[in-house]
Amino acid sequence: MSDWGPPIAAISWALVVAGVGGALTDLGPWYKGLKRPAIQPPDWLFGPAWTVIFALTAFAGVLAWGGADAGARRLVVGLFVVNGLLNVFWNVLFFTLRRPDWALLEVGALWLSILAMVVAFWPMSPAASLLVIPYLAWVGFASLLNREVVRINRPFPGRS
Repeated sequence: MSDWGPPIAAISWALVVAGVGGALTDLGPWYKGLKRPAIQPPDWLFGPAWTVIFALTAFAGVLAWGGADAGARRLVVGLFVVNGLLNVFWNVLFFTLRRPDWALLEVGALWLSILAMVVAFWPMSPAASLLVIPYLAWVGFASLLNREVVRINRPFPGRS
């Protein structure tokens, strides 16, 4: 049964982060009223993209865990927890508080947390490190979208 622990933990955490993030994503009137950049993909694409990213990242965590010693395993867990919290916090800032400008500041920390996984996973499992690259690229692209939303819609006085 202990062999199932890391996959169950990684999948569970990915589902929690995806579920909470999805629940916080309100595509209602406020969001629909935003001017969005021409390069933004259609809204329907975000769900499948995040599903693939979370699946790859969970698998990466399992691979990294398998190639890690006890100290490195604590690092894997710590990186996943911090990254998941930052991922959810971006949704809070952007959708709940309706502050894309604050979300733009936070997305830098989110991107760095993903980069930290890429770098930290390499010695444990190069494959795990490579599986996180799509997440890094997607959040890089999303940060450009976030920047453009801020640029073309500012100021953001808060929730109304």
